[in-house]
Amino acid sequence: MNDSGPKQRVRITYAKGGALKYISHLDLARTWERVFRRAGLPLAYSQGFNPRPRFQIAAALPVGVTGQGELLDLWLSDPLLPDQALTRLRCVVPSGLTAGEVQEIELRAPSLQSQMRAASYRAVIRSQEPVQAIRIRVQALLAAPTILRRRQHKGKEQVYDLGPLIQDLEVEGDDDGERIMTMRLQASPKGAGRPDEVLDALGLSLAPHTIERTNLHFEFDK
Repeated sequence: MNDSGPKQRVRITYAKGGALKYISHLDLARTWERVFRRAGLPLAYSQGFNPRPRFQIAAALPVGVTGQGELLDLWLSDPLLPDQALTRLRCVVPSGLTAGEVQEIELRAPSLQSQMRAASYRAVIRSQEPVQAIRIRVQALLAAPTILRRRQHKGKEQVYDLGPLIQDLEVEGDDDGERIMTMRLQASPKGAGRPDEVLDALGLSLAPHTIERTNLHFEFDK
C-alpha cells in the first residue's frame, strides 16, 4: 500500500446494468474496490485504523434501476494517463459494469455530491392505457399544490412533498403498449426525488416497467 497521499484525481464515467442493477449502493462500492485492486491502480488510501481506497460515487442508484452516465471520483497515489487507467479498468470490470471514460480533474475540486443538482430518468411502462389518459394524470400531478408522500429514513417514517422535486415530466407512447416516461428530478444536498415514487403517485407502479437513470446534472455543467 502506498501511503504517500493522493497525487492525482480521476473521474470515471460508467454504466451499471444487467444483474448488477439489483445490488445495493454499498455492494456497488465494494465491487468497485475489487475492480480497482484487480486493475492494479496505484490507489490512495484514507487515514485511520482501517484505511480504504479513496473514491466517491456521485449518487446512489435505487435498487433495480440501471444507470448510464454515472460518475465516480478516484484518488491515486501515483499519476496515470487517463487512457492507461481506462484500459486497465476495462480488462477487469465484471458483467453489468461498463467503464466509459476516464479524465483527470483538479485534485481538490469540490465533491461530486456537493455539486449534484438533478438526475434524468427514462421509465418504460407496459400498459394498454391510452397515452392521453396518462398525460391527463401527469398534468394533474404537476398542477397539484402538494404531492405528499411517505418514506422510511433511518428507521422513521417521514412525510415529504414530492412536487418541488419534479423538474420535468413527460410521457409518450406507441401501439405496442409501451409508454415512455422521461423525468428530471431534483437530486441535490437539499433533497432528491425518486422515479419509483413518481410512478406510484401516477398509479403506474404496479404495471410492468423498467427504469434507467440516463444522466446526472451538476453545478459545473453550467
